Amino acid sequence: MFKRAGALFLICIFAGSFYGCAGTKSHYVYMAIPAFNQIAVFREDPYSGILTQQANSPFTLQVGISPYALALHPTGKYLYCANAGESDVAIYSIGYNGGITEITPRAQAGTTPRLAAIDPKGAYLYVANAGSENVNVYSINQQTGQLTQAPGSPYFIGIEPLSMSLSPSGNALYIGQAVEGFGLITAFNINAGKLTPIPGSPFVTGRNPYGMAITSKGTFLYTANNLDLTISAFSIGPNGALTTLPGFPLGETFLAPTWVALTPDDSYLYVANEGSSNVAGYSVEKSGGLQLLTNSPFGTSKNPAYIAFDPNGNYTLVGNLSGGLQVFTVTSANGALSTVSSYTPGNPTSIVISD
Repeated sequence: MFKRAGALFLICIFAGSFYGCAGTKSHYVYMAIPAFNQIAVFREDPYSGILTQQANSPFTLQVGISPYALALHPTGKYLYCANAGESDVAIYSIGYNGGITEITPRAQAGTTPRLAAIDPKGAYLYVANAGSENVNVYSINQQTGQLTQAPGSPYFIGIEPLSMSLSPSGNALYIGQAVEGFGLITAFNINAGKLTPIPGSPFVTGRNPYGMAITSKGTFLYTANNLDLTISAFSIGPNGALTTLPGFPLGETFLAPTWVALTPDDSYLYVANEGSSNVAGYSVEKSGGLQLLTNSPFGTSKNPAYIAFDPNGNYTLVGNLSGGLQVFTVTSANGALSTVSSYTPGNPTSIVISD
């Protein structure tokens, strides 16, 4: 089974867009392409969603071996890349036109780092390592972007991590893992970068939870379970503990659900079904329940595995293991996805979009 990274985001384009005239600022799209040791950079046009590859992109010089998981600093000043092939984390400054320049030295990680996330304040970077089955925590120097291993790091988790999400507050970390016959979510409370197991952790979910998403207010958590073709949903308690919602796990009729993503306003949830080559869309109820959209699923190129929304929610990008990238518009009235354009940058394993 191909290992996924666990990571994930302009004027009125058309009637019914999420934020209407939400802004005309360009966003920059960054994609890790480990097969070619590259990071590709595109500018997203705020009026159309069309992507334009930036100068010197894809970047190969100063890119590590098998760049796998990307994380953007909230200020937009720095990009971090976990290099699975050399077990370190590269740091890049981001230029005016989205270009990247490496800041040395690289930070040592565990064996085969494949997941990365930054807390909302930009104070800490979390990297989960598939080979050494642990999590590195780094403090981030706000002036230079450089990383320092936090006290107590790394934290051993004992089972290979498949997905990872931070709560919107940055006070809890959730890691999806697979064991024989079912899946687990190992959960930690966070205090100044220190990880402490949440009571009741690990929590049971579906088999091979490759996809994970948390609502913007930190109320609900969802996983896409690749092997048993289900979606799990949990309420998140005040202490970060998870409770399965009634009616879940929700069975899908689609094959190999691999990634799950929420629109910025939490109105809709989308699941990339790698085996069915489509994206299923669901409306999200106030209770956290899901209702399959009547116009769902939406066809994609072969083997969709990653979904990322731009910050305004007008466009979504779908990365395919077949080597393609597709851009879709999102209609707020019914959640429909409509194709804008397609690109062939290579097989992306992580997609992040600047604010």
